[in-house]
Amino acid sequence: MAELALELGIRHATRDDLPAIVAIYNSTVASRMVTADLAPVSVAQREAWFAAHSPAQHPIWVVEQDGALIAWVSLSAFHSRAAYDATAEISIYLDPAARGQGLGGRLLRFAEEAAPALGIRTLVGLVFAHNVPSVALFAKHGYARWGELPDVAELDGVRRSLLYLGRHLQ
Repeated sequence: MAELALELGIRHATRDDLPAIVAIYNSTVASRMVTADLAPVSVAQREAWFAAHSPAQHPIWVVEQDGALIAWVSLSAFHSRAAYDATAEISIYLDPAARGQGLGGRLLRFAEEAAPALGIRTLVGLVFAHNVPSVALFAKHGYARWGELPDVAELDGVRRSLLYLGRHLQ
C-alpha cells in the first residue's frame, strides 16, 4: 500500500484541498453519469461532507501530481447505525485529464488495501446503471451486484437506476 501511495502521489486530504476536490466533483455533473447533483456544488456546500471524514475512520485521499490535484477517493459512512461501522461507501473521482488511464483501478486497489486497518471489511459503491465505465471498473475488481434501485433518479427527464456494487475484503 505504501508503495502504491508513493507511486501515485496519494496523501490524506486537507481542508485546503477542498476547492480542488469540489472542482473535480463538479467536472462530472454535466455528464449525468456519475452524480445525482443536477448543478455544480459550492465549496461551502461540501464543508459538512468534508468534516464528516477523518484519516482515522473515513478518510479522503487525494492524488497530487506536479502540484495539482488530479483525483480523490473517499470512504464514507455507509449508514449511521453501529452495526454498519465495518462497511464504507467508496467514491472515486478523477479530473477529466486523468480519466481512462487506469488511475481509477489503482485508487480502488489502494482503498481496498487501506480499509482493513480502518476497521472496514466491506466496501460498497453506489453507481448509476448507465455508467458503464464505472460498473466495469468495479466488476473487474471483484465487486458483485448486490442490488438495484430501479428508476430512482431523474436526470434531465430521464429516469435512471442505481446499483449497489459490493465486495467483502476479508
